[in-house]
Amino acid sequence: MAGKRRQFGRVRKLPSGRYQARYVGPDGQLRPAPETFRTKKDADDWLADKQTEMRRGDWHDPDAGKVAFGPYAVAWIKERELTSTTRQLYGSLLKHHLEPVFGSVNVGEISAPLVRRWRADKLAAGTGPTTVAKAYALLRAILGTAVSDQLIRRNPCQVKGASTVHTPERPTATVQEVYALADAVQPRYRTLVLMAGFLGLRWGELIGLHQRDIDLDHAAVRVRRSVAELGNGQREIKAPKSAAGKRTVSIPGVIVQDIREHLKRYAEPGADGRVFIGAKGATPRRNHFNRLWHKACREAGIKGLHFHDLRHTGNTLAASTGASTRELMSRMGHSTARAALIYQHASADRERLIADALSGLVEKGRKGTAGPKGHARDTAG
Repeated sequence: MAGKRRQFGRVRKLPSGRYQARYVGPDGQLRPAPETFRTKKDADDWLADKQTEMRRGDWHDPDAGKVAFGPYAVAWIKERELTSTTRQLYGSLLKHHLEPVFGSVNVGEISAPLVRRWRADKLAAGTGPTTVAKAYALLRAILGTAVSDQLIRRNPCQVKGASTVHTPERPTATVQEVYALADAVQPRYRTLVLMAGFLGLRWGELIGLHQRDIDLDHAAVRVRRSVAELGNGQREIKAPKSAAGKRTVSIPGVIVQDIREHLKRYAEPGADGRVFIGAKGATPRRNHFNRLWHKACREAGIKGLHFHDLRHTGNTLAASTGASTRELMSRMGHSTARAALIYQHASADRERLIADALSGLVEKGRKGTAGPKGHARDTAG
């Protein structure tokens, strides 16, 4: 009596003694299993899984991932709405860190072990952890799209925390140090330092300010644009990095007069005049200003402080006033609460230190007035 005919797929025994499984996919193509099996049962089980996938509508074309990563990644970057600086960063990461290893590899052949080995080799070769984290994040994002495009089933980037950029804690200048630096830098940049330190504005936001953006009668600055410097030396005037970046920031009254004097003496005239310009009327470049900044730091006796660290001073001072998370987010120009919570945490830590110091004073006072059994002495006459 003939055996029962197979309803799905075919299994055949090879001369090697192993078994090959094949089936007809939803696309009408005959699809062999990517590997042979030791037993017929193993081959049957594999076919059963494929049949279940097809019934669920979860079938995946095993040839879909036969797309070289390099061209796919180039197209991925091209198709996205990115700022010029981000596009340039992604292009550099792809060229120098991803393409040499993954460029000619099919997307479907990029495995979790290959990704882990690539990352470990990069770190062992001395590539900076921040650069490796950014390259890994880009790789994960590209392959995440490959999952959405149904080129692969799962994203092989599975290294926990590998895309997190661990930046060392930066110093925070004191109020006295901000003024010392403002007095040491060239006079035309004195107010730039003060506004960075006490308003928490970014370099690009400060350089992008025009006279019409500053309302001294109401002590406010409207941030509407930012100047970005690209790697090729070109500059781009753009909106702030996020929608939250467009904001109005109140000016502390203590520096209103400094700003007023700066606008009269150094700013370009007229409502559209640039607030900060160089001695020859050009928009300041970061590399040129950095030379002046380092000189000012030496004169002020301050080491290891970057200009961007002044933003930390402004944000820390704002947090110490008891401002809410939402208020800090608005002032800092952040669309998420993460950064605001960091500054609030720092402020809370300082508050804890103050409370501990007060506790010590209270304990000291109690001991000074306690009797032999720990009770307060009767001071009544």
